[in-house]
Amino acid sequence: MLQIKKMPAYHDVDGFRIPQSMSPNCLRGTIQYKPKDDDVFIVTFPKCGTTWTQHIVYNILNKGEEIKNFKEFIIRCPFMEFSGPQSAEIMPRPGAIKTHLPFHLNPYSPKAKYIYVARNPKDCCVSFYHHTKMLTEYQFTDGTFDDFFEIFLNGETDFGDYFDNLLSWYKHRSDPNVLFLIYENMKSDTRGAVFKIAEFLGEDYATMLNSDEKLVEKILYQTSAEYMKKNVNEQIKEYENKEQNVQEDVPEGIKYCNEYMKKNNIKPMDDVQFVRKAVVGDWKNYFTPAQSKRLMEKFEKRTRETNIPLLWPGLFSDVEIK
Repeated sequence: MLQIKKMPAYHDVDGFRIPQSMSPNCLRGTIQYKPKDDDVFIVTFPKCGTTWTQHIVYNILNKGEEIKNFKEFIIRCPFMEFSGPQSAEIMPRPGAIKTHLPFHLNPYSPKAKYIYVARNPKDCCVSFYHHTKMLTEYQFTDGTFDDFFEIFLNGETDFGDYFDNLLSWYKHRSDPNVLFLIYENMKSDTRGAVFKIAEFLGEDYATMLNSDEKLVEKILYQTSAEYMKKNVNEQIKEYENKEQNVQEDVPEGIKYCNEYMKKNNIKPMDDVQFVRKAVVGDWKNYFTPAQSKRLMEKFEKRTRETNIPLLWPGLFSDVEIK
């Protein structure tokens, strides 16, 4: 194990790691939340296509209605661990709740619906690194990929170990109220993914898309990487630059984050790249052969006796087996 020179600002709450900027009360409240029958959860390990899937679901539920601003988006698609359980209680319905929790901590009801998206660990690691480096509240703007790789490999990132999260939901991939999706498959056939999600959300949504090709094209456009890089990043930047701490109607968790930023004299990010590349294979620009081999060893150990390796054939083809 190599020495880690720089750690992001994390704290552990009841044995579960979250960013220091996130409220312990919001995490605890999320875990204790009792799902309503019409709740839809979008669950991922961080940086596995969460925001993209949120926008697909939003577009389907709202018949292609364009998102006006980021505040509207977080009200209708709240990140519950960050905002707090009250954000789900007041969410306009139909809506969708975002979480990053492993199955045993995620609020569960057999009547609620769960969309889980898995992404290969190499691209997840790279994307999570850039996310952590970008968000100033992590206090990791000068952190290196080598440091973050060690943190990721050790399972010491916020929201826990990548493999713990993936394996916990993989066991439930065939449950009738769980739609288990693969990010890479969504990229190669986005249209098919949109229809699959619509069918899972309800027969009426599938019928709606089957009868309206223009709506399908609009949804595909408004959830494309090019569209989201421009619109989502601009909306988040506009939201971040406002004096959020003086607003009285922001959720508990956002107030907590604003107070944390103020207390530690942390300024909002200058360059918002929340949607950065949205591609498959960016890991090739970052992983050394040694890092790839070490991750392969953990991958093989943790996924043994499962079919998870079949989800990403060739993922470790760059590693020489001696």
